[in-house]
Amino acid sequence: MFTPAPAWTGRNDGPGPEHARWHSVINTSTAPGAALLGFATDEGVRRNGGRVGAADGPDALRAALGSLAVHDEFPRIDAGTVVTEGEDLESAQAEVSDKVEELVRAGHLPIVLGGGHETSFATGRGLARVRPSAIINLDAHFDLRIADQPTSGTPFRQLVDVYGDDFDYSVLGISRPNNTKVLFDTARDLGVKVVLDEDLSSLSAQDAAARAVELVADAESIHLSIDLDVLPAAVAPGVSAPAGLGVPLLHIHAIVRALAATGKLALVDVAELNPRFDIDGRTAKAAARLIDSIVVAHAEARS
Repeated sequence: MFTPAPAWTGRNDGPGPEHARWHSVINTSTAPGAALLGFATDEGVRRNGGRVGAADGPDALRAALGSLAVHDEFPRIDAGTVVTEGEDLESAQAEVSDKVEELVRAGHLPIVLGGGHETSFATGRGLARVRPSAIINLDAHFDLRIADQPTSGTPFRQLVDVYGDDFDYSVLGISRPNNTKVLFDTARDLGVKVVLDEDLSSLSAQDAAARAVELVADAESIHLSIDLDVLPAAVAPGVSAPAGLGVPLLHIHAIVRALAATGKLALVDVAELNPRFDIDGRTAKAAARLIDSIVVAHAEARS
């Protein structure tokens, strides 16, 4: 089911571009820009045995973005929200794939607001119809499970079937204790490029960013997926599976800015925000800062 873009609200200091914030500029231009698409879903999380509540993520992310100041004229568009009805995840994923394809063909950078990480199969499939892309996932988990039905743990294994021999997947922030040997073996067999959370955290933020860019240096197009459980639980308590260690926000911020600065981003999805378990909106605020920084760096790269 599709719902139109909601009304945006936020702090209002006055009229004019000098007071611009996300809520005041959203949908004021139809030119190609950053197009937000919500995916209100947690059926994949339920199937995967996680804490449900991620279906409320898109609205929480919009609320966190609303009052952030805007210092450029790059178009920001809200393309509405796809909602999973009951247990029919597959139909909702099909609708998301169609909308992502439509946005990419129109010249936008889709930024999909999840929702569980089942989001990434739907978004990646839509992008692949237009522009095969290297996938780089910031995540504590591989999400390469094989299951009888799609879940929040299967999206990138499903994308193997979409891409075939062209499957190009890097994942940074993997927690060794939270992924079984079979998942590491699957990643090895699929040629996945892996950076553990402890190894990423031991680098400087700048070196972590350089490592991420190096992993996709040969790609012409990039699908960036951010699972918020890559962050420490103190920074991101509002997720399905809070991290015992996690990667510092400063590192993740440096990585997403550097990837956006390449000008190669074709798709971004932000998954696993669960407002039911957030504290003072800190997870939503961290995610909103990442999204804002991605849009700014992408706009600069494209100018």
